[in-house]
Amino acid sequence: MTTPQEVAGPRSGLAALVRNISYEVMPFKGTEQAVVEAVPISVPLTVTATEAKGLDATLGLAERLLARGYRVAPHLPARQFVDRAQVSDVLDRLTAAGADSVFVIGGDAPRPAGTFPDAHSLLQVMAEIGHPFAEVGISGYPEGHGSIPRPVVDEALRRKAPLATRVITQICFDAATTRDWASGVGLPVAVGMPGPVGRQKLVRISAGVGLGRSARFLQKQQGLLRRFLLPGSYDPTRLARRLGAVAPGTNLRGLHIFTFNELAGTERWRQRLLDSLAEAR
Repeated sequence: MTTPQEVAGPRSGLAALVRNISYEVMPFKGTEQAVVEAVPISVPLTVTATEAKGLDATLGLAERLLARGYRVAPHLPARQFVDRAQVSDVLDRLTAAGADSVFVIGGDAPRPAGTFPDAHSLLQVMAEIGHPFAEVGISGYPEGHGSIPRPVVDEALRRKAPLATRVITQICFDAATTRDWASGVGLPVAVGMPGPVGRQKLVRISAGVGLGRSARFLQKQQGLLRRFLLPGSYDPTRLARRLGAVAPGTNLRGLHIFTFNELAGTERWRQRLLDSLAEAR
């Protein structure tokens, strides 16, 4: 027989994760207005960076959202930085804008623009300069990276961790896999997961980042993979609840939602989740 304490454990675990939720947004035309219309300033944001858009698009959107009262962590892609002077200039720019959080990544450029081949090299220079950020995020891959061997990814995380304050994971649809992986990470972990996005888009993204076990996990779930291929949006509630069930007593400290700029739908989903937790209490 299930006791009230056993029921409350997963519920309290989910509540703790939802209290520490953040959204990832992409610096496209209209993103700023979409954020202002849909997202409360209490929800922290990260702003992505791509080679196609360039670093200035990321920094510009981050500055505008900071000016509107949001807490914003811009992605800083190491491979887009040319030299130490540019790093110093960007740190000064973000400091002037009031940023206290960044997310440092290697970046998707096939070749470095300058002297920073990976996130660790950028983190080192940021530390030498004396960056002002209270929070420095780095990426983590519970199922490995789609194009980098697992031992290389694991070693990179080991080297980056002393220069960071938290880890944001790549998408993983298996809560137990995420929990087990996080147990070997000596930092708080925000679990990256998709928001309510079109299923077919999500399948394309998942294939692109090389999700191995997650694809097999989906295939085992009585037609779940088939439902992913139907029209409509993916509902992340089940995954969030599974993460809540495994989170107590671990270093899983929050959810980081990849919104794909579906901001109004993501915020409606968050509010429904909050309402369901309030009703359960």
